Amino acid sequence: MRAVKSVLVMAGAGKRSNPELPENITLIRAMCDSNIPKFLKDDVILFNAIVQDLFPGVEVPKQDTGQLYGMITCCFEEKKLSVNDVVMQKAIQLYEVLGIRFGVMQ
Repeated sequence: MRAVKSVLVMAGAGKRSNPELPENITLIRAMCDSNIPKFLKDDVILFNAIVQDLFPGVEVPKQDTGQLYGMITCCFEEKKLSVNDVVMQKAIQLYEVLGIRFGVMQ
């Protein structure tokens, strides 16, 4: 039930922050943001297929993470780390998960 509650809390926060966005897109975005970071690569494909079956033809626009992306890139460059899309995606997912959970296992 905690997983359902976190999706509903995220959907409510998303709707309050972006009231003009349709509810189905807000719900899909909340489901994806709260679940995809926990899944393995193969499970993400299955999850996306389930979402497409539940909401056929609905295209969810990407969230604007430009400023966050820039800050992460800056931190990587300071530490002399290479920037790659997979690591950036996981860093953004971690940021989003920290916004909805009190603790994250390492």
